[in-house]
Amino acid sequence: MLPPEMSVDDAVDRAIRLATDGQRSVLGIAGAPGAGKSTLARRIVAGVDAALGAGTAVQVPMDGFHLANTALDALGRHDRKGAIDTFDGDGYVALVRRLVAGDEAVVWAPDFDRRVDEPVAGSIAVPQRTRLVVSEGNYLLDDSGPWAALADLFTETWFCAVDDTVRVDRLVGRHMRHGRDHEAARTWAVEVDGVNAVRVAPTVIRASRTVRT
Repeated sequence: MLPPEMSVDDAVDRAIRLATDGQRSVLGIAGAPGAGKSTLARRIVAGVDAALGAGTAVQVPMDGFHLANTALDALGRHDRKGAIDTFDGDGYVALVRRLVAGDEAVVWAPDFDRRVDEPVAGSIAVPQRTRLVVSEGNYLLDDSGPWAALADLFTETWFCAVDDTVRVDRLVGRHMRHGRDHEAARTWAVEVDGVNAVRVAPTVIRASRTVRT
């Protein structure tokens, strides 16, 4: 049975409620590549901050835990970057535990710079006063180790639902903006991102809610 679906506006309203329940909430946003996870996360953070004050919410992407390109080259995995074994899953779970605990003055999280296609350590500050942390990524609902531990850490986990044609078109545009020609961009979107999307799709059943993006 699929989780209940809500609109983007409904998602922002619910996030505002999560940010006002008296304790820190950590929201996970899952979905296939190109589903609109980062866009939704930014919309939620902006909506929460507009309603409750700047700095109430912070976005922390799972993509900050991409392995570096040199590591992927050494492991022979660069040609399928974005697959579940091209991330530091244990490191991401450890960060989420720290964010949930909320007992440090500041937690510094990594970001991902698409301009250079590399993670950047210590880029995002999450002060102790932050009420809502929004983290998005493909594998937040995966039931393999270490990812399975996230189910007990997130306050809620939402799944971005989108038509596959729209999703692939978004990916092609993204890859072209970052240097690939149209043919190479579409090949990567279908043959590499597509494999990851097949893995992610069934995990929707473990989401708290879905958001139509």
